[in-house]
Amino acid sequence: MTDRYAVIGNPIAHSKSPLIHAEFARQTDQDMTYAAMLAPLEDFAGTVKKFQSEGGKGLNVTVPFKQEAWKLATLLTDRARLAEAVNTLKFEPDGTMLGDNTDGAGLTRDIRENRGISFAGKRVLLMGAGGAARGVLLPLLLQKPERLTIANRTPEKAVELERHFAAYGRVEGGDYARLAGSLFDIVINATSSSLSDALPPLPQGVFAPGALAYDMMYGKGLTPFLQFAQANGAAHLADGLGMLVEQAAESFFLWRGVRPQTQSVITLLKSC
Repeated sequence: MTDRYAVIGNPIAHSKSPLIHAEFARQTDQDMTYAAMLAPLEDFAGTVKKFQSEGGKGLNVTVPFKQEAWKLATLLTDRARLAEAVNTLKFEPDGTMLGDNTDGAGLTRDIRENRGISFAGKRVLLMGAGGAARGVLLPLLLQKPERLTIANRTPEKAVELERHFAAYGRVEGGDYARLAGSLFDIVINATSSSLSDALPPLPQGVFAPGALAYDMMYGKGLTPFLQFAQANGAAHLADGLGMLVEQAAESFFLWRGVRPQTQSVITLLKSC
């Protein structure tokens, strides 16, 4: 019997996940289907449980349900537990609902493998302290940067993340003003500013020689953050398309036990 998977969200029609996973399945010769599933805002849990009861094997979870999925899962990976958000559910034969968060693995793999940039010994700046930032913090710290700085408009939220993740590496949180005079090798935008064509209040002069500027959002052309980075000396620019594909590959590996090749899928999406 063909195994069934889906991505669940609201809205969901725009999702590229069905195309990505169809390519992964074709490439690895997996007998599976993958659909986009719209869940009512008031009944995410019911929709998930119905899919599971009908024999579904796993779900990707997107906006606005990642925190609900974290609460619904009966077993959590460490990275999902610390993120307090789940983007991947795997339904085990015994009824266990395993919750994982593959966003950070997707981000770090895209930077490390596709961009050829190591985190080891680097000064990393993460902008934002919401769910997107929280979801990638543990995987970032496991890459052993020299230090990881979190900047947020509401500094208390960044400091809270500092406390939450302090056991896993050198991390410090605060506001944007305190970044003045500091240099960073990797600057990651985990805010939603690019969705509204806005720019985080990043001081000039924070990009070290050879720095990478990475926006977790993606779209046609450079985001306002990447335009700012380009004008202020960042040597490398990247949007979140590679992260999207790599986090999907991590989910696919969790479900199917085989890791697909991602470069051809990234190239395909860029041409769409």
